[in-house]
Amino acid sequence: MRYTPIPSAPLLSLLFTLTLCSGEANAKSDTGGTTLRMATWNLEWLIAPREFRELTATCLPRNASPGNRARYIPCNVADELQRSEADFRALRKVANDLDADVIALQEVDGPVAARKVFPKHDFCFTKRPGVQNNGFAIRKGIPFRCAPDVESLSLGGRVRSGSHLVLYPDDRREIHLLSVHLKAGCPRRPLDDPRRDCATLAKQVPLLEAWIDEQAAAGRKFAILGDFNHDFSTRGPARTDDGTLRNFWAEIDDGEPTGARLVNVSSGERFVNCSAGQNYGSYIDHVVLGETLAALRVPGSFIRTTFDEGDALKRKLSDHCPVGIEVSLPR
Repeated sequence: MRYTPIPSAPLLSLLFTLTLCSGEANAKSDTGGTTLRMATWNLEWLIAPREFRELTATCLPRNASPGNRARYIPCNVADELQRSEADFRALRKVANDLDADVIALQEVDGPVAARKVFPKHDFCFTKRPGVQNNGFAIRKGIPFRCAPDVESLSLGGRVRSGSHLVLYPDDRREIHLLSVHLKAGCPRRPLDDPRRDCATLAKQVPLLEAWIDEQAAAGRKFAILGDFNHDFSTRGPARTDDGTLRNFWAEIDDGEPTGARLVNVSSGERFVNCSAGQNYGSYIDHVVLGETLAALRVPGSFIRTTFDEGDALKRKLSDHCPVGIEVSLPR
């Protein structure tokens, strides 16, 4: 495991070596607040070995319909992503070096699978019966509440719900976090592109904005973390002249109501691939902070964890790696 230094954050190499304290498992700032390290990580079809073997026996061939089956895996996943204990050990090494207090997770079957990577965390996951769920790993000792799933994002069960987590509930530090995995297939095209994947993503965006607006209107500290499957660096107005949704970021970052202005923590940071074998060009995994929480961001604390090159070659890790940030919550 290695951390890739980010040129715009000269203190980052020092931050990566810090070990968070026990108890509530958070470092304390000089002002007596709580420093919280949060991250997001898509773990690419993470399923516990026993369940994976059972699903392999009934895998779905290419172009076949699952019918009424809620739980299945494609046969190419069955062929390529059965993980050994050595693979899980390598993933645990990534998690240990990341050393985050809360991690938004995507493409995870649930707590049994997640515990193979995060043995010292508690979990919240969506209740979707399928094997790709969104959720959170929360360091033991941190108070939390699993809020109801944001089912609207699933578009009636066709895609994935959002997982809503409340940290430090009923405390001055309370923050609301949402783990998302939005529709793939439209990473850099405008949302009014005629492709079906873009049309599906365009339906999810106003529903995500509604959650953002609800948090802002309630005066909450909040963040959205996850695999948005979209590059936010494109510019342009939110909608066309006839009102058709076009630009994802411009739509959700409209500043209305008060407190709804957003900060994407990777904005302005150099893009770094997870390993030498990847050739992606921009972030689609994001940590997006609401206005109040963004004001508490620790300067220079942007995190991009990359894979050890030996493990990347030999082990079945993931096609994504973590992105994160630290915030300092006042007592």
